[in-house]
Amino acid sequence: MWTKWFPWRFIISNLAKKHGFIDPIQLVASVNRMAQPSEVAAPVELLRVAAVLHARGLINSQVIQNNLDWIWPYWVEKQFDPRTNSFVPRAFSLTHINLTHRNWTAVGLPGIDAFPIVDPRGLVTPLFDSWSLDAWVISESGRKLFPSRCEPAAQSLEMEKGLGVRTEFSGEGMSLVSMVSVGESGGEVLCRMRLKAECGQKGTLAVSLRPFNPEGVSFVHEVSGSDKGWLVNGKDEVRFDRKGKSRVFSDYRKGDVAHRLTEKESAGSAKCEVGLVSAAEVFDIEPGSGTEVEVTVPLRVEKASAAGKEKIIMGNWDAAVSACARLEVPDKRIEYIYDAAVRSLVLLSPGEVYPGPYTYKHFWFRDAVYALNAMLSVNMSREARRILDLFPRSQGPTGYFRSQEGEWDSNGQVLWIMNRYSELAGEPPPEAWERPIRSAVSWIERKRSSGRRPPECEGLFPAGFSAEHFGPNDFYYWDDFWGAAGLEAGERLARITGKDRLASRCGAGRNSFMNAINSSIERAREQKKIAGMPVSPYRRMDSSAVGSLVAGYPLKLYAPDNRMLLATAEYLMENNFIDGLFYHEIAHSGINIYLSLQIAQVLLRAGDPRYLGIVKAAADVASSTAQWPEAIHPKTKGGCMGDGQHLWASSEWILIVRNCFLREEGDTLILCSGIPGEWLREGERVFFGPAPTSFGTVSVSAESSEGKISVQISSHWHGAEPRLEVRLPGERPAVLEPGKNRAVIERGKR
Repeated sequence: MWTKWFPWRFIISNLAKKHGFIDPIQLVASVNRMAQPSEVAAPVELLRVAAVLHARGLINSQVIQNNLDWIWPYWVEKQFDPRTNSFVPRAFSLTHINLTHRNWTAVGLPGIDAFPIVDPRGLVTPLFDSWSLDAWVISESGRKLFPSRCEPAAQSLEMEKGLGVRTEFSGEGMSLVSMVSVGESGGEVLCRMRLKAECGQKGTLAVSLRPFNPEGVSFVHEVSGSDKGWLVNGKDEVRFDRKGKSRVFSDYRKGDVAHRLTEKESAGSAKCEVGLVSAAEVFDIEPGSGTEVEVTVPLRVEKASAAGKEKIIMGNWDAAVSACARLEVPDKRIEYIYDAAVRSLVLLSPGEVYPGPYTYKHFWFRDAVYALNAMLSVNMSREARRILDLFPRSQGPTGYFRSQEGEWDSNGQVLWIMNRYSELAGEPPPEAWERPIRSAVSWIERKRSSGRRPPECEGLFPAGFSAEHFGPNDFYYWDDFWGAAGLEAGERLARITGKDRLASRCGAGRNSFMNAINSSIERAREQKKIAGMPVSPYRRMDSSAVGSLVAGYPLKLYAPDNRMLLATAEYLMENNFIDGLFYHEIAHSGINIYLSLQIAQVLLRAGDPRYLGIVKAAADVASSTAQWPEAIHPKTKGGCMGDGQHLWASSEWILIVRNCFLREEGDTLILCSGIPGEWLREGERVFFGPAPTSFGTVSVSAESSEGKISVQISSHWHGAEPRLEVRLPGERPAVLEPGKNRAVIERGKR
């Protein structure tokens, strides 16, 4: 009890002032005045992630800038070079972090929780948050091929035989090809790095241990050698298929091993108190024949959780994607990105769903719900069900689905995706979901009524930090829209299972919630004299208004032609678009792909052809391995925030592709409303499916011939056939007659 009255604040304030620091108590109070009063001041989980990131950034600031003669990863080579657009002045920055090229691509196996990552120049980080491996070519005459300093490089995602990242370099008579993948051998799961080097003259290939990764320094205190390879930090092996002609070690005081490659073989091990041991295994390259080397690293593997483990396809890529909806379009880059996105869904859901393989290797309901919606949309219902069955483990005794404290959107999201599963799978919710559903509904009802609200927020959720990228704590409509959609989903789930009283309660609650939201928005629009929807009653229109578009997509709480909805999209396109994509000026300070594609979904639903420009622009900025970081630097087009491979972005790509071919609107299934005319030139054909819809599983194709477009479906309906309407952009709409599976449209006749 004494802690309640002991004058901690007085002591902290006086200690800070005594040593010349800003009073932290006063500082926190000043920051809090900018936000609405809230139960939770900040998301602890994200603060923890940020603390780790900046702790490494502090180490980076002490190591990198005064050792620029080292061979650093690509982001450092670019960001620390004042001659490039990637340059970031360091000045008074306490931490030096990757703000310009947060790009990497994960490899792995289905159902296995280990994701080696490869950066844009082939640097491999085999273990989570670990050291890395690089490869260099040096000619006898002294020419050097250091990949992180090479422009350009050719990198691709190989998907024909599993999943791998191929990176190629060439120049001045030298070439290097790296292929990174994950495989199983002898009961071990291995990260494999296959290297092929050519030199044109006698030279060497050096495989180097690097004490850093795409985030910065990663300590290596000790490396010892053996006939097989190296033992790093006393626990992790690096194996070579053969021993090199020499093996060189170095430490922080001696400098980078890159400058010691011509020395005779050094001692059999190295230690460094600083934690910057580097090493190299050196192989001869004979003129005209080149050399090939395979490097393997055993992975510390946690296979999928026991719950539902028998339902997971372990390690087999062909089996994991065989039932997924197939896309065929003339634009092969669109296909390539789609196929990569499907594999990202499989890879990053070994047990729970992770938004990314590295920085965001955590679970959040928000990201998981969008990923599950994508899974359901491409016929991965079994995988989605397995993950949904795990959700109740994160539900507390109050009914709150918690991935981090202080987010009020999660309950609505869980109810919405459970209903989406039920609709697309064509089956009632499992009995085990009944209690979690009822508890989640009760939590939403209580949360709305808890505490007093200002008049403009009456009937809304309390203030919170919501989706984190909107700004300080506030009464965010994003949370409210999800809450209302959750009650709507609860009503549908209750009706299916015969819980009529619960259904009526949910329906009434949904209507009350939407009335409160609409009243608040109308009041805000009148006061601020705006046409669109701000993100909260207290905010003017800014880029965070993108959060209010959730009412149109994916929740469909408003009709496609709702004026507020379209005015919000129009505002964002006029004020927050760079190079055809949405630039989020708050938090992300970069181009955001998943938010761009959500705007495209609102336009697609409204029949606005500008959706296609956003889709094309998103494809243009995808990496050569078909990935997007969370936010993209407007100048470098590299990642500037979050994970370098972001699953929410990949999920939105899958969903926009699916909705271009198939989307539900009320009791109608709309076909081909996003298929551009350029995909259906004479003789061209497009196909998508099999894909679940709320009416049943459907495959759809369209083919152009002799001035006509034939649209055909194959279907397996859950019940009665729905109304089927073909809405090819620029063509006259057509309705398929009941029982028919084909419509023929004459081009150019509206």
